[in-house]
Amino acid sequence: MSDSEPPKPPSAVPPAGSISGSSKPPARPTSTPGAGSVLPRGTVPPSGTVPPSGTVPPSGTVPPSGTIPPRNTIPPSPDGTLLTSRYRLEQSWTLPVAERAGAYRVARRALTVVKPENIKEEVKKAQIRGRGGAGFPAGVKWGFLNPQKGQQVYLVVNADESEPGTFKDRTIMESDPHRLIEGILIACYAIGAHVAYIYVRGELAFSIDRLDAALAEARAKGYVGKRPFGTLHSIEIYTHSGAGAYICGEETGLLNSLEGRRGEPRLKPPFPAIKGVFGMPTIVNNVETIAAVPDIVAMGGEAWASLSRLEKDGGVRLYGISGHVKKPGVYEAPVGITMRELIEDFGGGMLHDDRPLKAVVPGGSSTPVLRPDWKVDAPNADHPLHEWHGKSEIDVPMGVDTYRALGTMLGTCCATVMDSSVNMVDACRNLMRFYKHESCGQCTPCREGTGWLVDVLENICAGRGQESDVDLLVDIANNMTGNTICAFADGTAMPLHGLVRKFRDEFLEAARTGLPDERSLDDSTRKQVVAA
Repeated sequence: MSDSEPPKPPSAVPPAGSISGSSKPPARPTSTPGAGSVLPRGTVPPSGTVPPSGTVPPSGTVPPSGTIPPRNTIPPSPDGTLLTSRYRLEQSWTLPVAERAGAYRVARRALTVVKPENIKEEVKKAQIRGRGGAGFPAGVKWGFLNPQKGQQVYLVVNADESEPGTFKDRTIMESDPHRLIEGILIACYAIGAHVAYIYVRGELAFSIDRLDAALAEARAKGYVGKRPFGTLHSIEIYTHSGAGAYICGEETGLLNSLEGRRGEPRLKPPFPAIKGVFGMPTIVNNVETIAAVPDIVAMGGEAWASLSRLEKDGGVRLYGISGHVKKPGVYEAPVGITMRELIEDFGGGMLHDDRPLKAVVPGGSSTPVLRPDWKVDAPNADHPLHEWHGKSEIDVPMGVDTYRALGTMLGTCCATVMDSSVNMVDACRNLMRFYKHESCGQCTPCREGTGWLVDVLENICAGRGQESDVDLLVDIANNMTGNTICAFADGTAMPLHGLVRKFRDEFLEAARTGLPDERSLDDSTRKQVVAA
């Protein structure tokens, strides 16, 4: 395959309404009860089952198929949700069900009535911050495009959901893939792209099957292809499976992998908007970011942005929560709810009433930890967190800028909750083992530093360490930060810094005596270990 040619589309596309050639969709995985489901407050699905199905809106609540809805209207949902409004419908991932609930009506209007520059302006007004972790404004990113004569623009959707503790994007791909496809159609039209790739983590076979089946349905209806909705703006969409490398979640590492190269990040600049996949201008957006585009266009950017509780960080988003809570899962809520609300109101509170909250990783494993007993120190009136001075860290609104001011990151907005049974040194070692395994090895500080962190932590946990090793961990992490091509090394160092800073006494105790004999395992896990 040459650098200038995109990979060929799949030779065989599953027939409309089928998945991998089967006439019946595969059953939803049942290994993790509740995980990956979207539920209203106060409900939880039975273990291993699909969330209870809802009903399609009654006839007359949405415009007839084929009509163009008026500006600023969207099909209503019974619970007022947007991104997850179709999750509860029976067979929600199929085109007939999705269309009855409003799918593709916004795209039809956008591609036939609205000018591309107006769509871009609405996305900018929406103030949607990238949902993949970096939090960069999507509308601003689209504005970086400046294709030269003869250049083809590409859209690449980052569905390589590899961040530990993160499982929100796969719910879109599995429960409502047509929402993602509709967002892609609108985005491609807005930025002038004729080809889009959805790069999916290889382990998400179920998501890939659902996407392929949905794309087959959309092609059969003429929504994807040479003349979507009768227009002359051809749009082809292909899924592309990765091989499960965490580093391919970094956008330029993803582009290398998409081209058939080794999944290693590229030096920037040039940025993908200037020189991306196949050397062409490319926009790389997260699944959730693109899935929000139809609602932004339907409502108008300012109206969508106003759904948020925060300024300069608009709309609604998906919040994931896992760990020691009663109702793990994915929930839709306005930008700016607090971690306390996420844990208590959505997550149902702590799993064990006699084991209080000890710490929470707010947005995937690379985000520094929060402690509920630590207070916000912002006495100056000009500090961005002054309003929350003296309050618990988990009472600060969850936003890109607020969490940066707090010394952490919102990241993927998927929290991992840990109760008092967890040994934080053991948790740190577990994280560092992951980063050592996933380092691509391109940069020496990252390749060597991740290994050194694991070695030092192994000595500490085994009782072979000394108190000075705690400072050694910090020194190693400092030498990794800012010295590599991509942010992987920083994403390794930041959680270590946070854990050592907020649980230093625990690290010093482990350096003196090693880990306690009683390991921090839940009963179910402990039984599995004993049985093995």
